[in-house]
Amino acid sequence: MATPDFVLDLRSKVGTAPLPLVGVTAVVLRHDEVLLGRRSDNGRLTPVTGIVDPGEEPAAAAAREALEEAGVVIRVERLAWVHQIPRITYANGDQADYLDLTFRCSWISGDPHPADGEMSEVGWYDLPSLGALELGDMRPRIDLALAEDGVARFEGGR
Repeated sequence: MATPDFVLDLRSKVGTAPLPLVGVTAVVLRHDEVLLGRRSDNGRLTPVTGIVDPGEEPAAAAAREALEEAGVVIRVERLAWVHQIPRITYANGDQADYLDLTFRCSWISGDPHPADGEMSEVGWYDLPSLGALELGDMRPRIDLALAEDGVARFEGGR
């Protein structure tokens, strides 16, 4: 996975200290299917994810990541969940604290494929068959994006 240039620049200044970053998850739907890909780095099945660039609108980042990673054009429909991911420490010692913004999105065009190498395979999965898949921490992101009430969830809110 390519590390964005702005993160590399920050790392040159702060070393492995925790970086607060904003991430996006794009849960892309097409009829009764969801777009999932197998990550090249760890083999996990996930929706499209990525880091918001400085100055970039989060919804635009979700659409950009869908095109870059899976080769599909999407419409971002709504925010589904805002949550802090527990601190991640990478193998090289770098630490990151991601605030994840999960969006419900709809497919507009494009045949999904591993466009930039971040995913080894990408495809449509029937919603009724998701229960049989190992999705780990992606399960609540998908479930909240599928919720029909249209209400965004916020962790720790009062």
